[in-house]
Amino acid sequence: MPCTKSVRQCLLLYEKLQKGGLRRRRPEDDCSRKSSVRLRADPMSLYLPVTEIKGVGEHSQEQLSSLGIHTVKDLLEYYPFRHEDYAVRPLAEVQHEERVTIRGQVQSEPAVRFYGKKKSRLTVRVLVDGLLIQAIFFNQHYLKNKFVIGHEVVITGKWDQHRASLSPAVMTTKKQTNEEGLEPVYSLKGDMKMASLRKFIHEAMTSYGDLIEEKLPEQLVNTYRLMDREEAIRHLHFPKSQDSLSQAKRRMTYEELLLFQLKMQTYRKQEREQQKGDKKHLPVKNVEAFVQRLPFPLTGAQNRVKQEILNDLKSEFRMNRLLQGDVGSGKTVIAAIALYAVVRAGYQGALMVPTEILAEQHMASLSELLKPEGITVRLLSGSAKAKERREVIEGLKTGEVNILVGTHALIQEGVDFKDLGLVITDEQHRFGVNQRRVLREKGLHPDVLFMTATPIPRTLAISAFGDMDVSVIDEMPKGRKPIETYWAKPSMFDRVLSFMEKEIHKGRQAYVICPLIEESEKLDVQNAIDVHAMLGSGLSDWKVGLMHGRLSQEEKEDAMNAFSRNETQVLVSTTVVEVGVNVPNATVMVIYDAERFGLSQLHQLRGRVGRGSEQSYCILLADPKSDNGKERMKIMTETNDGFELSEKDLELRGPGDFFGHKQSGLPEFKVADLVHDYRVLEVARQDAAKLVNSEAFWHSKDYVQLRTWLLEEGVLDLDRLD
Repeated sequence: MPCTKSVRQCLLLYEKLQKGGLRRRRPEDDCSRKSSVRLRADPMSLYLPVTEIKGVGEHSQEQLSSLGIHTVKDLLEYYPFRHEDYAVRPLAEVQHEERVTIRGQVQSEPAVRFYGKKKSRLTVRVLVDGLLIQAIFFNQHYLKNKFVIGHEVVITGKWDQHRASLSPAVMTTKKQTNEEGLEPVYSLKGDMKMASLRKFIHEAMTSYGDLIEEKLPEQLVNTYRLMDREEAIRHLHFPKSQDSLSQAKRRMTYEELLLFQLKMQTYRKQEREQQKGDKKHLPVKNVEAFVQRLPFPLTGAQNRVKQEILNDLKSEFRMNRLLQGDVGSGKTVIAAIALYAVVRAGYQGALMVPTEILAEQHMASLSELLKPEGITVRLLSGSAKAKERREVIEGLKTGEVNILVGTHALIQEGVDFKDLGLVITDEQHRFGVNQRRVLREKGLHPDVLFMTATPIPRTLAISAFGDMDVSVIDEMPKGRKPIETYWAKPSMFDRVLSFMEKEIHKGRQAYVICPLIEESEKLDVQNAIDVHAMLGSGLSDWKVGLMHGRLSQEEKEDAMNAFSRNETQVLVSTTVVEVGVNVPNATVMVIYDAERFGLSQLHQLRGRVGRGSEQSYCILLADPKSDNGKERMKIMTETNDGFELSEKDLELRGPGDFFGHKQSGLPEFKVADLVHDYRVLEVARQDAAKLVNSEAFWHSKDYVQLRTWLLEEGVLDLDRLD
């Protein structure tokens, strides 16, 4: 087996960091084959191929490889996602429908009934703690001869208290792996068997466990009374008790979060060190005069955030800031002020957004505010005609274009700025890390501001954006009335339609959102095309528009512009209308099959109305069958606070689905859980910041393992450490 990347990387470190003293020993140069003499005293033996483990042959190696396991270390650090508890418990302590393992005496001959194709049901009566219960086994008729009246058996299954039965049941004949019957359960792929994986891990732990090194400094281990690392990994795989498992999880959770935060804080420190000498000389009086000329006063929160951003722009360090603000809180105005400031300081600005509709929205807003100030704002999108594109690119190079607004077209090759001073990305979690990096690198040392209208829970903000400063606009502009939100069943749509008509008679407009474009055989949900046809006949006195992702850019523009000008009174749309659309005259938002959306997306959609001075309404048409669906509808009707909703959404859906898809900035942890371990995350962040900003961390032998880890992760460069 060829060396894995991690092995090659470690060999490189050993070659180049001898004088750094990060480790004392060097691994065998040839780690591509089984070594006749294992360096058991050398921790680098953990980087040997997994075929070094007894019983791992070529086929097993392929199976393990599919799980991302290539080395002994990978195997040891492939942690179980849960543990089955096979400890025998008295039935009196067991709740209805709880999974339990019981020990009892067989009281009847087992009865087997066959049905369907190769399906069977075996039932047997067992006396447990003086109670006669029935154990039901599906498709395990071969167990019939195992049950002998009067003999003792151990059975695991779900306890039905009402029927005094255990179903579906599994007969436990093997010896318990430990005192309390806790058995690890791992994620599997292909034909890898759970028993085989447990056996390989047990063998690896026996042969190599004593080589696991402590990563955390003694001071932190003692401060938090943490279990030793080797002991923690051993107990994660093979806990002796619930308490030992709990302590092992506690230890590894802290380690995972601390290591990640060390990475974030080191990135932050490196960026600040590389940013020196690029402070901008802002004409502060001009900026304040521009703020005074705005058609509306800033809120207290906007003023606070504005000052934080201006301080960053004037600083000798490059800005790397996340701006969070609820729907309609006024982030665009803050962006305009920041862009105005850098242009007046002699630089160019760029604003990148995920969709062309949003790009046009920002283009219109910024032009309205900045054109009277003599600032040139241009738009560049994928659908731009060749001549227009050439003009914009030429204007960027000469400096005639002060601010460029656009989609991903901004980061394409050939789009070059004369002097890019500020990069702003809106709804930044939709961009990959590399895309943001490419845009930043188009300038010498541009300041970077990330904006999002998706309120992000503090735990995710610390994790995904831990290397940034965070600003929050948590105050809505004056005059905004809270949106009234109602939950209605689909059968009540006639009443909803009647309410929409009343609002339209007042001169207002309405959105109707559907999850699908066309009818689907797999999903029984409303689709935009059918709803458009239905409303067209139901609202014959009014015009109904249609917008979805399959329309051409020109067709989308026509549909949106017609709605903006009130040429169409109702717009039926998919979630393409989710961000960036601003129609103050729209007062009704109807969302079909609302249970199919997460809280954050529902809140984003709700934010399309309530932008004018009139009272606005959001009606959720949902007939949820899941508890989560009911819970989401209830939460939506109780609060308009996006940050409160985001915390609830995180609890209901988990961090992986919070942004609607896995996003590159959000880490995946093996043991830690961002929802439940948020307090540990906060502590880890504080500890990491203290370490990285201390002299001792970079020189003391107490932190050699942490420095090595940062190096192996590619966070540090060799020259810096040499």
